Amino acid sequence: MDAPGRLAPERVHLGRRRRRPSGEPPPLPRNLQTSGRNWMILLGVVIAIYMLASLTGGAINRPIEIFDEAILDVVVQLRTHFLTSAMRSVHSLGSDVTIRIVAWAAIFVPLVFKRIRHALVALGALLAVRAVTTVLAIILARPRPLNVEILGAWQGFSHPSRPVATLSAALIGVVYTLVPHGRWRQIAKWVIAALIVALAGARVYLAVDNPFDALFGAVFGVAIPLVAFRYLVPNEAFPVSYKGGNSAHLDVTGERGQAIRQALEEQLGVVVRNLTPFGLEGSAGSTPLRIELDDKAGTVLFGKLYAATHLRADRWYKVGRTLMYGRLEDESRFTTVRHLVQYEDYMLRVMRAAGVPGAEPYGFVEITPEREYLLVTEFLAGAKEIGDAEVDEGVIDDAMTVVRRLWQAGIAHRDVKPSNVLVRDGKILLIDVAFGEVRPSSWRQAVDLANMMLTLSLRCDVEKVYDRAQQHFTPDEIAEAFSATRGVTSPSQLRSMMRADGREFIEQFRRLAPARPPIRIQRWSVRRIALTASVFSGALLTIIITTTILRDARLL
Repeated sequence: MDAPGRLAPERVHLGRRRRRPSGEPPPLPRNLQTSGRNWMILLGVVIAIYMLASLTGGAINRPIEIFDEAILDVVVQLRTHFLTSAMRSVHSLGSDVTIRIVAWAAIFVPLVFKRIRHALVALGALLAVRAVTTVLAIILARPRPLNVEILGAWQGFSHPSRPVATLSAALIGVVYTLVPHGRWRQIAKWVIAALIVALAGARVYLAVDNPFDALFGAVFGVAIPLVAFRYLVPNEAFPVSYKGGNSAHLDVTGERGQAIRQALEEQLGVVVRNLTPFGLEGSAGSTPLRIELDDKAGTVLFGKLYAATHLRADRWYKVGRTLMYGRLEDESRFTTVRHLVQYEDYMLRVMRAAGVPGAEPYGFVEITPEREYLLVTEFLAGAKEIGDAEVDEGVIDDAMTVVRRLWQAGIAHRDVKPSNVLVRDGKILLIDVAFGEVRPSSWRQAVDLANMMLTLSLRCDVEKVYDRAQQHFTPDEIAEAFSATRGVTSPSQLRSMMRADGREFIEQFRRLAPARPPIRIQRWSVRRIALTASVFSGALLTIIITTTILRDARLL
């Protein structure tokens, strides 16, 4: 038997909560980790040396040159025919061909696995390293080692070493876009460290670079992408995994799991015993969680974890719908993750006040400011998705009563589908109200009715659903609902389940209902035309600029 899903009032008493003092980090802060901070320090030292050289009129250059010359003198004494042949082979690590192979592996492979953010960060970091080192080389205009025979091919000025920097950035990209966090990533870091040292050593041996050229190139090539990956795609938020699944579902173990437990205890006053993903199959816009509390009753709550990835997905989803169909319901995008979670919490309370059966909200907790939040509600113990429940006339009547109640309250759910319609003790429960809308268009309310009838029909006859629906809605209202319904107006889960069933649900309902012309959903406007033109022109401009930059960076 399921544990209680309702939280006792005393469990959320304000006295049990803890306010985070000013300056204290959130449960899951952005963390560069020790190695990241060390590389930032090294980068700061390099920048400080450049500034000091500029302020002193180059007085610091001479000690560096003396050091480089001393190292090169020693290296020249070590040259042998065998070592020279070996170093020339190692030197090929810095060739354009090698760098292109490594760089494109770090960019294209993540795209195959839908890790678009990883690919963009890898590309951006690589271009940034290439741009910084190229500009510095032109400004500093340091020549190749003097008074030493140069045994390798070279081009341009020597400081900082662009091949070392570019290969380092590409290798860092491979590690952070392709290798999962853990033991294998640690091994990969040692491997790329050996490759970077080998290339730098080979270039110094062949006198293509001065020692400080190679050193500074390695610092730029490692520090910039390392900081970019740890800040923009931290493993806690964007893990590299090959296990499949929906990219919207975040890993809730490790540091994020501890952060969620800490946030719930401090901000909601509850202690978590166990935290597990729940009902992932029907969720594409958040990470649903089953939260078991450490109390005598074994209380279980439900949580929805939202992150910046879900916000961006919502934005692009709405842009895509606007481009394809116009503004169907005057949709507006959420500006922040906090706004998204606040809105769903608000809609839960609005629907509950209107008597729409669903989960009781308990508020939300902050995991990382403006980046991750957890919405907490009652766990509907004993409830089943309608696809797993028996649907009889009583269930159909209750579902129609719920839709009528939505209409009377001036609310639209906007995401009626099998995974969002639960049945418990013969009664309908609506969940996942993030897309809900107050005072929606009449078109949107009609679509809610049609989607509810389609959802019910997956478990029984179309004729039975239509017959019971007439007890709550007029034939004209039902006809309006199905004249407004197209494939695009139904959630993707509902569409896929109807295709798998094989029956022509919408056409059957239209034949039963009074004839009515289809309601046109395509809406052209100045905004839609301008947005379409700007998207296509922006995409074309981006391709042209990116291609030019990549060609200049010798990545094409």
